[in-house]
Amino acid sequence: MTSPLTQLRKFVAPEIIFGDGARHAAGNYVTTFGAEKVLLVSDPGVLLAGWVSDIEAKLLEANIAVERFTAVSPNPRVDEIMAGAEIYRETGCKAIVAIGGGSPMDCAKGIGIVTAHGGHILDFEGVDTIRVPIPPLIFIPSTAGTSADISQFAIISDQQRRMKFSIISKAVVPDVSLIDPEVTMTMSPYLTACTGVDALVHAIEAFVSTGSGPLTDTHALEAMRLISSHLEALVANPADGELRAQVMLGSMQAGLAFSNAILGAVHAMSHSLGGFLDLPHGLCNAMLLEHVVAYNYEAAPERFKRVAEAVGIECRGLSQQQIKTALFQYLVDLKHAVGLGGTLGKMGVSRSDVPFLTNHALGDPCILTNPRRSNSRDVAVVYEEAL
Repeated sequence: MTSPLTQLRKFVAPEIIFGDGARHAAGNYVTTFGAEKVLLVSDPGVLLAGWVSDIEAKLLEANIAVERFTAVSPNPRVDEIMAGAEIYRETGCKAIVAIGGGSPMDCAKGIGIVTAHGGHILDFEGVDTIRVPIPPLIFIPSTAGTSADISQFAIISDQQRRMKFSIISKAVVPDVSLIDPEVTMTMSPYLTACTGVDALVHAIEAFVSTGSGPLTDTHALEAMRLISSHLEALVANPADGELRAQVMLGSMQAGLAFSNAILGAVHAMSHSLGGFLDLPHGLCNAMLLEHVVAYNYEAAPERFKRVAEAVGIECRGLSQQQIKTALFQYLVDLKHAVGLGGTLGKMGVSRSDVPFLTNHALGDPCILTNPRRSNSRDVAVVYEEAL
């Protein structure tokens, strides 16, 4: 009989450079890939913060020509990817450098897919749809949460369908991730909270996922420990470099876990919600988290007990029901402590929207590795509880 330890599991990851100043290695890596010109992908907020100019200057010092593309929305859109791919081709770029949160990095992945294949980004929705190698990707995350710089996911917003769709392939795992805690110093406390909760959800969902295993469990548990121990303090003290580094490390660990174990119903439902209302992804996760945990708990009680222990809940002598209650309350309290106490109703979701949201959530690949099998009524009830 096969044990959990001997079950076949995959693990993919980029080359990672972690630490203050890691971003300065971008030029060396572009040169290693033999690219004389790059498309530098970012968004208006990161541009305003000065990081685009910072990276561009380092690339120019390395004699690398740069074409900027910074017209990326908070949830990257189909038309933005197509526009970026056209600029890449027209200007003769040979690699992509992205600096920003999940949106510029996911947009950069989409640009790479389209430039390699031709066609339209919508042609590649789903799992393992990429047929040929895409251009080299060198990513510099400016937030501690999305882990798009680690993962084999690209999440794109289709405005016409009012939904997000996923492209999942090891082909979109970046070649290099330059994880520089200094770059996160310009994040607002609100964005710090949103992305930090997103990273915590990555770790929890990866740990209870049906695709979890020894290769991902250690990363997921350490991510939970780091984020639960430091996120609230970081939101209160956003200029603390050590706290930034700890949460950034937690985000990286969570990314290594979820990219390989995949996720669950929180993300499936969050993708549907974020596409519907164009809300920040971390906020969507936060509004759904404790409700999905309560729904899933009975399917993996021992796993959730370890989640509770990892976030600092003393479980000795407690029944499973008591642990479930304590974990639920911990998640609610953490969200309120970092300023994310909203509900779906307050964000404009009504009960009449639930069927639309449910339908798209059930079509999301993340639902496939949720620890509890979910039908439309199950998902609808969770949405209704979060209203």
